[in-house]
Order: sequence, then C-alpha cells, then structure tokens
Amino acid sequence: MAMRLLRSGLTYEDYLQLPDDGQRYEIIDGELYVSPAPNIKHQTVSINLSTVLNMHVRAERLGQVLAAPTDVRFLERSTVQLDLLYISQARRGIITSQNVCGAPGLVVEIISPSSTEMDLEIKRDLYARHGVPYYWITHPQEESLRAYARGRDGAYERIAEGQGDMLFSAAPFPDLTIPLAMLWDA
Repeated sequence: MAMRLLRSGLTYEDYLQLPDDGQRYEIIDGELYVSPAPNIKHQTVSINLSTVLNMHVRAERLGQVLAAPTDVRFLERSTVQLDLLYISQARRGIITSQNVCGAPGLVVEIISPSSTEMDLEIKRDLYARHGVPYYWITHPQEESLRAYARGRDGAYERIAEGQGDMLFSAAPFPDLTIPLAMLWDA
C-alpha cells in the first residue's frame, strides 16, 4: 500500500533530494507518498501495453510514449511517476531533458495491490484537476482495462472497458485495437 508520510509543503526541489533506493516516491499537493517497487505481473502488463502503444504511436507518427520511471510535474507541488503516458506531437513541448512538465494526452496506471487507492482516487483526481484528457486503468489481477475521458464538468467518465481475451479500443487511439489477452501473458 502506498504510504503518505507526515511531511507537507514539499516541492520538486525536495523531490530531487529523495534517495534512489528502489521505492517509488511521489509528491502530490505537497505531500510525500512512498510505494514499493511494482510486482512482476504489473511489470509484465506494463511492458506489453507500452510495446503495443509505442508501436502504434511511432507507426502513425502521433507523438511519444514513455514508461515509468518518468517524472511528470504538475506545478511545483506535484511530481508523480506514471506507469505509462502518451504525449501528442502538438504537446511535445512539455517534454524536457529531465521530465515532463504538464498534462500528457493519456495516462495509464496499472493497479498493484499497493497502489489501488493511489491510482483510483488520489492520482485520478490529480490528473483530472490538471487537464489530462484520457485516463486508462488496467488491473492485472482482474485482467481488465478501462478507459476514461474528461467530461465537461472535468470529472472522468468511462468510455470503454474490456477484460480477459476481449478486443479493446478507446480514445485517444480509436484506430488501435488491442487484443487484451496479450497484455496478461509473460
């Protein structure tokens, strides 16, 4: 489970001072969260989905796909490491040599037993507040993938869902069909 530490008011400069010890450190609204490294099932889904997305994005020259650990800064008091993210050609200016500064076009979070609350609540709300248009959640244990888009009110609305061996397609890649069974296989 992600643990919130009793420190607040932290900034990106504080984040840069954190140890490189295999833990995942994130600062959200000035508060420090620490999570253990992801498990093998999580990493299997991560590499399989990033491969599919990256091949599609590169073939269509749509932008860039990045995987964790990549720092994404939302203002000075929120720096997170997304599992996967997509940045369109039009928004490539938010990519620096150190990190991504601003909202990606798509964030993908892969649920681990230790990350459920973080991914489904805390980080989802952060992404919505900062204008991330598309948010996908995959749950390796349930073998499911859900896609959300920001609605007019700024909250995420489910736009697609698949599980097991279904075929999956959702914005921002309506021309991409993902055979979900290949995500779960090692």
